Amino acid sequence: MEVLKNISSDRLKVFFVAILTVIGFGFMGCSDDSTGPDEDEDYLQVTSTQSHGNILADADGNALYFFARDVNGESRCEGDCLANWPVFHSEDVESGNGIEIGDVGSITRADGSSQTTYRGWPLYYFTNDNEAGEINGDGANGVWFVAKPDYSLMVANGQLVGEDGNNYTSNYEIGEENTTYFTDAEGRTIYSFAFDATNTNNFTAEDFSNNGVWPIYYTDIESLPAGLDEQNFGEISVHGEEQQLTYKGWPLYYFGQDTERGDTKGVSFPNPGIWPIVNMDVQEAPEPE
Repeated sequence: MEVLKNISSDRLKVFFVAILTVIGFGFMGCSDDSTGPDEDEDYLQVTSTQSHGNILADADGNALYFFARDVNGESRCEGDCLANWPVFHSEDVESGNGIEIGDVGSITRADGSSQTTYRGWPLYYFTNDNEAGEINGDGANGVWFVAKPDYSLMVANGQLVGEDGNNYTSNYEIGEENTTYFTDAEGRTIYSFAFDATNTNNFTAEDFSNNGVWPIYYTDIESLPAGLDEQNFGEISVHGEEQQLTYKGWPLYYFGQDTERGDTKGVSFPNPGIWPIVNMDVQEAPEPE
């Protein structure tokens, strides 16, 4: 106190201002100016693995999964299912690194919670993955697949509902049954034509005037869900103008009236079984007559 008594009032003011300035800079040094994701929160990224190539993962590199029954964009994993396949949600997306920001979205679940989606597929963890890099759930029960940013097509599983409003079984009889079928990466159903032959499109008109009803389907095969063999896919030229993807020799199509994810209206149009869905169990296409 004796020291302070011997300091003039003007110098005393300067002394206290200096102390407060130092304290202020100290607090500023403790603030977090990072523009990246919060280390305490999950965020979506692409990570590379030796066993499965590039996959979607959380901030710590834990694998994420798609559920085939979620083809319409809503989560069908509820109750006991969530004990094994917990929901993933994040407000943060790592730009670049294989992720297109426009492919990432979010849904509100039945309980009001949020869940992150990629290309419309809700994302989950698998409880039997015990550390980053483990992928033990891929292909589980034929309906769970490790999430990838570059699937060429996907496997869906659900009730077939025809254009006539009836529910159909996998044998194209009216009835209740969950059927497995292929879709494109965004969940649009893929069909074959019962009167086609191996690598032969017998439907599309030479002038493509009927292509709007059953558009030919083509994509480059980059990455496939577990269980699909790339060797079963091929491509043909339709009238020398357009490429069409084939599976086990069957040319592949969309149905023009399928307007929502997971729609299977084509299974009854114009009659059941003329335009079957396509899955791994389909027989090889017959040879042309």
